[in-house]
Amino acid sequence: MSEYLALQMAALTFPNIDPVIFQIGPLAIRWYGLGYIVGILFAWWYGKRLLTSPRLWSNGQAPMKPEALDDFVLWAAIGIVAGGRIGYILFYDLARYLANPMDMIAVWEGGMSFHGGLLGVTIAMVLFARKHRIHVWSLIDVIAAGVPVGLGLVRIANFINSELWGRVTNVPWAFEFPTGGPFPRHPSQLYEALLEGLVLFLVLRILTHSRLKLKTPRFVAGAFICGYGLSRIFVEFFREPDQQIGFLFGGWLTMGMVLSTPMVLIGIWAMMSAKPAAHAASPA
Repeated sequence: MSEYLALQMAALTFPNIDPVIFQIGPLAIRWYGLGYIVGILFAWWYGKRLLTSPRLWSNGQAPMKPEALDDFVLWAAIGIVAGGRIGYILFYDLARYLANPMDMIAVWEGGMSFHGGLLGVTIAMVLFARKHRIHVWSLIDVIAAGVPVGLGLVRIANFINSELWGRVTNVPWAFEFPTGGPFPRHPSQLYEALLEGLVLFLVLRILTHSRLKLKTPRFVAGAFICGYGLSRIFVEFFREPDQQIGFLFGGWLTMGMVLSTPMVLIGIWAMMSAKPAAHAASPA
């Protein structure tokens, strides 16, 4: 009992931030949704900035016109939301949604999978690139370079929502989450925001601007995929597994680790097999 009380006293006070920014009638604007919107818009803006910097591309020619990303924003939004939701249903809580099919469309209640969203937006990029005759890996490179900002914002929103919290701990920066029981826990959402958001963005920034890796199609995409996978696997050691899944194979593996491991391998392959290539500007 004394150890339990000591842990409680050591926990930081959870900030009382309303997950709803403001509400007009039945319409509620939430930090979670805003994170996705700002993330998509930033990736769009940042991608256009990359495409208008000739020194970043082979022979000074970007693989597409910046205006192509204007058309891709809607494709990206659909791929992220549809893929993220379907991925969460299939990977994390299929039994619940089969029992309550109407809950599948209640995206505003949370329940999005990064891995599903990645698959959804990747499909959108492949289809868009084929339609507009754009080099698909270069399109993925451009989009991937700005994605970490959105990832970081969504993880901060997870923290505000008091969801996806970490395991019980006695570290001095632990929080007692309102939905996590009377125990101090790792703020694993903030760990992810730091690694998947800030650190990964800075790494990709160095690769695009200092190392000029956009001249080598799929290297930046590979670095993003591998970097996210490594970050997620690391944080999974501090994050509480989903209650309906728990640890896999009776050990310490989590679903996040299982889904992220192929990402690391794919990312390494993409970086190792990437070769410099000349581009001509696309008519798109």
